[in-house]
Amino acid sequence: MRAPISVVIPTLNAQAQLGECLASLMPGVEAGLIRELIVSDGGSDDATVAVAKAWGAKVLTGAPSRGGQLMRGCDAAQGAWLMVLHADTRLQDGWVGPVITHLETHQAGWFRLAFVQGGLAGRVVSGWTYLRSRMGLPYGDQGLLLPHALYGDVGGYPDQPLMEDVALARALKGRLCAIDAVAETTLARDHAQGWLRRGARNFWALLRYFLGTSPDRLA
Repeated sequence: MRAPISVVIPTLNAQAQLGECLASLMPGVEAGLIRELIVSDGGSDDATVAVAKAWGAKVLTGAPSRGGQLMRGCDAAQGAWLMVLHADTRLQDGWVGPVITHLETHQAGWFRLAFVQGGLAGRVVSGWTYLRSRMGLPYGDQGLLLPHALYGDVGGYPDQPLMEDVALARALKGRLCAIDAVAETTLARDHAQGWLRRGARNFWALLRYFLGTSPDRLA
């Protein structure tokens, strides 16, 4: 019986984070869960592609649009399940058991979010993220695990530069649930820009998107 999960990771100049992301997946490889690693690159000019190949990933290249990169990666995947992760996200130890349990649900699942060295602000944001996700709106940095057939049924990722995760989450409404495992992200940009300022910008962008502003304009 073939391993069920194809992992799809969009990248763009992610050499500093990609190795840790892929290393966190090795327990799934050892447990016979992961069939293939697919890195969908948007034209990196650093060592991202070399890092991906060193870990045994299949590398796809194309235009730098995260939605388009994810669409290409998922279209190429052969597994019965898709696990989508960002390059700066890594699964914390102990994720294999909860994922095996989730495979019995036939739903889309998201991981609880934590931040590397996030401190109190990071814990507050993580709490808000959990509530938002419970309301049916998980973001891409939490990871997503869903049946390949369900992904196709709802139309998959749109080819757009951002909000591709929001678009897919809205399409999956009523078919999303939590996985009892943690996805940890570095999100250095939040530290650099400030948690409050970054959060406000994200909320304003999300509101504009819901009001009809195009993803290209938001980008």
